[in-house]
Amino acid sequence: MRRRTLITTSIATATGAMMSDATTNEAEAQANAENTLYLDLKDGRVTIELRPDLAPKHCERIKTLAAQGFYDNTPFHRVIEGFMAQGGDPTGTGTGGSQLPDLPAEFTPAAKARFLRGTCGMARTQSPNSANSQFFIMFGPYPSLDGQYTIWGRVVSGMEAVDKIKRGAGGSGMVQNPDKIIKMRPAGVA
Repeated sequence: MRRRTLITTSIATATGAMMSDATTNEAEAQANAENTLYLDLKDGRVTIELRPDLAPKHCERIKTLAAQGFYDNTPFHRVIEGFMAQGGDPTGTGTGGSQLPDLPAEFTPAAKARFLRGTCGMARTQSPNSANSQFFIMFGPYPSLDGQYTIWGRVVSGMEAVDKIKRGAGGSGMVQNPDKIIKMRPAGVA
C-alpha cells in the first residue's frame, strides 16, 4: 500500500510539474506572439522579433501601425547595397509618416544591442526625437549607427527575402519603381 502511495504521489508531482511547464510554455508562446511581426514581401515572409526590452515605445508604435494596415503597400524607398532597406513612408519620398506624434529616442548602448545584419531600427531626421513610422532593416553591420538610432527588433527568419529587395541608385539609395511591403502584421493579428 505504501508503495502505491509513493507512485501516486510521484505521478501527481510529475503531472503537476508538467502542467506547470505547459502553462509556462503557453505564457512564453503568448509573449512571443505579442512580440512577433510578420512582414510579407514579394519574395516571401520575414519574421521579426520585437525588442520591447530595448525600445518599448517604438515597438508599440510599430505594432499599432502594423495592426491598422498602415504599412501595407508602402515602398522600400531607400535601399543601399551592403547597408540597409528603408520603408514605412506612405509617400515613398522619405519625408512622410503616420498621423501619430513623433517618438522620443530610445537609443540602446552598443554594449546591449548593435546594428548587425537583420537588425531593425527606426529612421529619423537630424533630431533624435523624430522617429515616427519609417524603419530600416540592416543588410550588414554598421557600427556608426550604434547608440545613435533606436533598435526595435531583429529578423529571425526570412532574411533571404529582405536580401532580394530592389536596390536604389547613387549615394542616396532612392529607388525607382521600388519593391513594396505586401502586408505587415503582428503575429496575433496576422
